[in-house]
Amino acid sequence: MSTKDFIEKDYYKVLGVPKDATEAEIKKAYRKLAREFHPDANKGNVKAEERFKEISEANDVLGDPKKRKEYDEARALFGNGGFRPGPGGAGGNFNFDLGDLFGGGAQSGGGFGGGLGDVFGGLFNRGGATGTGTRTQPRRGQDIESEVTLSFTEAIEGATVPLRMSSQAPCKACSGTGDKNGTPRVCPTCVGTGQVARGSGGGFSLTDPCPDCKGRGLIAEHPCLECKGSGRAKSSRTMQVRIPAGVTDGQRIRLRGKGAPGERGGPAGDLYVAVHVGTHPVFGRKDDNLTVTVPVTFTEAALGGEVRVPTLGGPAVTLKLPPGTPNGRTMRARGKGAVRKDGTRGDLLITVEVSVPKDVSGKARDALEAYREATAGEDPRAELFEAAKGD
Repeated sequence: MSTKDFIEKDYYKVLGVPKDATEAEIKKAYRKLAREFHPDANKGNVKAEERFKEISEANDVLGDPKKRKEYDEARALFGNGGFRPGPGGAGGNFNFDLGDLFGGGAQSGGGFGGGLGDVFGGLFNRGGATGTGTRTQPRRGQDIESEVTLSFTEAIEGATVPLRMSSQAPCKACSGTGDKNGTPRVCPTCVGTGQVARGSGGGFSLTDPCPDCKGRGLIAEHPCLECKGSGRAKSSRTMQVRIPAGVTDGQRIRLRGKGAPGERGGPAGDLYVAVHVGTHPVFGRKDDNLTVTVPVTFTEAALGGEVRVPTLGGPAVTLKLPPGTPNGRTMRARGKGAVRKDGTRGDLLITVEVSVPKDVSGKARDALEAYREATAGEDPRAELFEAAKGD
């Protein structure tokens, strides 16, 4: 991505949040949009996939306080993407080269001295030339996408799972140099920076990846037969990844520095893990709470009583039913739900379901007949018909 493209993107607009949004508001907006446009929920929808990538890119910057600060400073400097010339104007003697800013100045003693490398280095993953010498720049490793399927219990309690991943890594045959002799030369086009300037009118320049070295800053005189001179090759590895307790179905977890290795001392990329959670035959989930439906007899509901209720992975709890408990009433067992981010637990929501026997005979039938006679004068539907008359 070019510098111009990066600065001109309004990540706040992408996430639909104001510029003074808090970290919590940014996280909430990202999660909502990620669920809506996730590829798993929009299979075959190319526009949704592109939107998801755009949302993820915005969250990578705004969700990181340091990157967000650098991004805000960059947009403030260039007028939210509109590069502003100085007093000389576009038609005057004003000659503004962004390379001077990012690289510390092409002319000795001029420009802004040390440049704005500290501001933009973290955003664009490049440094600059120092003095009259040149040096190739470290390159950040690629981000990796993976997915894992957990059981319902693993999602609630957390689990360590093996993930086999394929990514680009430094070629072992040439030690990542791209040259079979291990002696690549500095690219003469970009002088080892991996970036070239292009005019854009108005007396200023923009930077793009060098087309000759593909942004590497190096050119192999004798291309490695394994990597064809790229210095990168496919690598497979298995990693034990800890999935935190309380994850939800469709959640996307970011593990910093667990992606593809960097190049020339650059940092590794990130690993993004999409989580899929299976169902449970007894328990359900509602936010941080677990849910369960418990059958009770008519007499337990009518007369009250104590009912044992199972919990997920723990001992049963005793639920005290008050006399006259209606069908469908939900009661709460505190601390028996899913694990929250702060380590505490949600609750177990217990819904009562009055069980009606299919076959009644003997003493049970006689008792019910006697009960029907005893309550013959009661009509539970009387209020219903009164209300149905309306206005």
